[in-house]
Amino acid sequence: MNLLTKDELRSLIQTSNDPRVSIFLPTERAGNEIDQSRIRLKNLIKESEEKLKKTSMLDKDIPKLLEPLEKLVNDSMFWSYQNEGLAVFISKDNFFYYQLPLKFDELTVVSNRFHIKPLLPLFNNNGQFYVLALSQQEVRLLQCTRYDVHEIKLEGVPSNMAEALQYDDPEKQLQFHTGTPRGSHGSERSGMYHGQDIDHKNAILRYFRQINNGIVSYLNDYKVPLVLAGVDYLLSIYKEANVYQGLLQEGLTGNPEELSSKKLRDEAWAIVEPYFKEEQKRAIDLYRQLAGTGQASNAIDEIVPAAYNGRIKQLMISTGFHEWGSFVPEKNVVTFHHEENNDSIDLIDFAASNTFLTGGDIFIIKAEDIPEGKPFAAIFRY
Repeated sequence: MNLLTKDELRSLIQTSNDPRVSIFLPTERAGNEIDQSRIRLKNLIKESEEKLKKTSMLDKDIPKLLEPLEKLVNDSMFWSYQNEGLAVFISKDNFFYYQLPLKFDELTVVSNRFHIKPLLPLFNNNGQFYVLALSQQEVRLLQCTRYDVHEIKLEGVPSNMAEALQYDDPEKQLQFHTGTPRGSHGSERSGMYHGQDIDHKNAILRYFRQINNGIVSYLNDYKVPLVLAGVDYLLSIYKEANVYQGLLQEGLTGNPEELSSKKLRDEAWAIVEPYFKEEQKRAIDLYRQLAGTGQASNAIDEIVPAAYNGRIKQLMISTGFHEWGSFVPEKNVVTFHHEENNDSIDLIDFAASNTFLTGGDIFIIKAEDIPEGKPFAAIFRY
């Protein structure tokens, strides 16, 4: 299992009366280091076993619970196809593993809920963007994060200009010669067009307006960053057609048909990364403005109840820290533990999970960049 969707993450967050084991480790893609990954997992299984012995689970049931993990250790084919990191989740009724483009620190957590904080960089709410690759032969809309890319099929949107203009007057229909030589930098040249009284630019503008209508309908007026990819001539025309507020002025110039979805994502990231850093900066600045007013906090015993009750608008955390304790929802009471024990949850993970479930924004930030020197801070909705 390689991909992790938001729906799957929501399922992982659910609590249970039975112990749940979460394991994270860095993995190697090739070479002799592959064996190191197997050894890491084997050691983390042993650590999980020791932690399970401190729970209510009977000792005789522990080997059966961990059996699927032991099989993974001995599966040579499995270790031959790895990504940057491996996340494993196992309970009495569930067993999931994800090979992901994140270099995890080694970690095992045993609790009544799966530990999901190391996964959050994949779903960082300030990390989703789109790429619209434009040409007269095809259009591709790519949904992207820093680590993933999926092509989106827009309903009711023509896949190329010929389809868009098929109902125009046949005497005025453009006939594009796809064999026209490429221009500089691999770009398309304008091509040869035939047809009486045809305005080439207006024809493309009509085509792009149909695409833009599909973009606006799909994104539902959310201001998610959109990066255009195409030759300069087409990008300038599309900007005339555009009414989507999230369109970034800077685009990728050149023929996008020559680039894979992954390559387009990687090149677009260089454009959107400063945008996301500015969003992060605004969250930090807003926190500083609201600190001391009751509308923001960096006290985990205030953040946890607020997250549980859906009050967090923005949460800033650093994933490399843990705050062990417990939370009683009925009383909104947080208790701190000096060290992890069989009744502990990571309170930062709990706050992040509930913020995710209730639609708050989560910013993954280096600890030294979070205001007031703590690895967590929150801005409240009310």
